[in-house]
Amino acid sequence: MTDTTLVILGATGDLTKRLLMPALYRLHRLGLTPGLRVIGYARQHWSAKRFETHIHKALHEFAPDFTEAQWQRFRRQLDYVGGELNAAELGCIKDRLPPAALFFLALPPPLFGPAAQALGEAGLARAPRGGWRRLMVEKPFGSDLSSAETLRGQMHRDWREEQILRIDHFLGKETVQNLMVFRFANRFLEPVWNAQHVEQVQITYAETLGVERRAAYYDRAGALRDMLQNHLMQLFSLTAIEPPSNWDAEVLRDHKVEVLRSVKPITAGNGTRHAVRGQYRAGKAGRKKLAAYHSEADVPHGSNTETFAALRLEIDNWRWQGVPFYLRSGKRLASNRSEIAVQFRRAPGAVPGLVDAGNNWMVFHMKPNQTMTLLANAKQPGLEMKGHQVNLCAPYVRDGDTEFSAYEQLLMDALAGDRTHFLRFDEVEWAWRLLDPVLKTWSKGTPDFYAAGSEGPDTQNRLLDANHRWRPIALAAAGGA
Repeated sequence: MTDTTLVILGATGDLTKRLLMPALYRLHRLGLTPGLRVIGYARQHWSAKRFETHIHKALHEFAPDFTEAQWQRFRRQLDYVGGELNAAELGCIKDRLPPAALFFLALPPPLFGPAAQALGEAGLARAPRGGWRRLMVEKPFGSDLSSAETLRGQMHRDWREEQILRIDHFLGKETVQNLMVFRFANRFLEPVWNAQHVEQVQITYAETLGVERRAAYYDRAGALRDMLQNHLMQLFSLTAIEPPSNWDAEVLRDHKVEVLRSVKPITAGNGTRHAVRGQYRAGKAGRKKLAAYHSEADVPHGSNTETFAALRLEIDNWRWQGVPFYLRSGKRLASNRSEIAVQFRRAPGAVPGLVDAGNNWMVFHMKPNQTMTLLANAKQPGLEMKGHQVNLCAPYVRDGDTEFSAYEQLLMDALAGDRTHFLRFDEVEWAWRLLDPVLKTWSKGTPDFYAAGSEGPDTQNRLLDANHRWRPIALAAAGGA
């Protein structure tokens, strides 16, 4: 990483302060970024000293392992340039760049396209001989299929697809990456990872928080755009992909796109069977009263934005024919729970005299704890031949393991040129193709209501097959499997 520069556009903003700089500071502290220089760029015409003071304050607040001694070394990597988002003013940093440079767009989404074009017009997308130029941009990648294609056109005017690193920070999470390794590296799992043995798959991301300070953004986006179109769609495709022939970024991304292309379309005719939306009303968490979405600050009166979204997806291929994948995410739910849960079909023959205790589940927990749990059947202790379920639980992280945040992982991948955990445009495109019909249907009517602090709207049950039940979200609060 010798003589590499990271340019952060939007360097005085919240993303830089809360996530990027703490990640860069920790990588520096671990000695993983030797020779990396960081140039902050923003509209504020600050001095380099004032920018250092701003970052120093941010790290004090958001970097748990902050020390003044480490800061004195880290600050030497920092520089700052103030200017507008146009080619003329961006061009002034050209002479400060070495052959290798990475640009991070820590900007509001409407500025992604103009920023990419301005960098191109300034000649910053073209790498000198022996060097490289890369562009990092975080979701959302448009608000529907049409806007995503417009953004692609803006970015591709000066940047090649292989230069663009689209971030979905879920792909940088340790437990998500472990899903791929655990599935493909264990001989006992792959033979049963198919429709012959799997009954259903549930992917849940539940939050107890409301919209908090994000109402201005969230009310325009809603749960489907904010969580399902990107984060949960990535978990879905990684759960369902075919084994890659080799561990190559393009092969892996080809397989993910193949999954999305194989999903049976959701249409106006079958939408009620495949999609449900909800919005939280007033409720309680214990004795604490929780306000309704309409009562949250900056939420327009009468807003029909969904705070809960659930999908039923069906894959039309040999591996998954007939297996429903249920995806759901919402705010102000019963607990913070994030998991991928795979239910296996019942064993074909019971032990004589043994009361069957239920199906086996393989659960990959991301919140509240990073664990892997196999829900298995065993004999219940006692004189009678009764069965009960036991949890075979393995923590993902052990004492002494070094964990990395999603941004730390993705920044290192970007600097190394590893595109495995970044999205290619056709992934974005096919996710929008699947959900555009849902968005059009939801442009009319109103969401179903649910009490804040509950399991979500009752109407989510209409997505399920007759013998299926949602895994209780509240289990997480009690540490259940």
